[in-house]
Amino acid sequence: MFGRLMPKEGKYFDLFNAHADLIVQGGKALSGLIDALVEVPEQAGKHAEDIDSIERQADEITHSTLAQLHTSFITPFDRDEIHQLINGMDDILDIIQDVAESVSLYDVHSVPPEARLLAGVTEQCCSRVQAVVKLLHSMDNAPEILRICHEIDHLESDADRMLREAMSKLFREEPDVRQVVKLKEIYEILESVSDRCKDVAGTIEAIVLENS
Repeated sequence: MFGRLMPKEGKYFDLFNAHADLIVQGGKALSGLIDALVEVPEQAGKHAEDIDSIERQADEITHSTLAQLHTSFITPFDRDEIHQLINGMDDILDIIQDVAESVSLYDVHSVPPEARLLAGVTEQCCSRVQAVVKLLHSMDNAPEILRICHEIDHLESDADRMLREAMSKLFREEPDVRQVVKLKEIYEILESVSDRCKDVAGTIEAIVLENS
């Protein structure tokens, strides 16, 4: 039934999948940025440029999706849900870009290894978002979709715990107050990427429960 509702003139799922692919690329570029700041800071700029490029490509897909939404007579599911989904996906890359911009704004040239753990969870969240989005074309995939959404929830909880641990170590061991302020901001924005992934998972879960 779900497949029959998909408009022949529309390519919503193609757009969702293309955006999800960019989310994975963004997650990898973010991990690359953080890895560079831990090991080879002079390479961080390249990863930041990659993130900017990926975010711009994602914006174009978001605009295309919203433009199609205004011209399609039939949509695969509720228009508000499509709007919420594509904007939620775009928010993930916006926050990834915020991390890169904050690194530049605060003139951060190195980060502790704890940041790498957060970036790793973030990359996993992005990968799971891609996986769940690619299943949306059929409600036959509902059990697997819901399972992956729950995985994203667990990863977001892991990121929360890592953030608390990183903050605790930062306040205990970093003597430079300015560095504490800078790293606190980077940590918090980095963790919020997983929050946005959880938001997307929540949107997808609602779509599935309504349409399956």
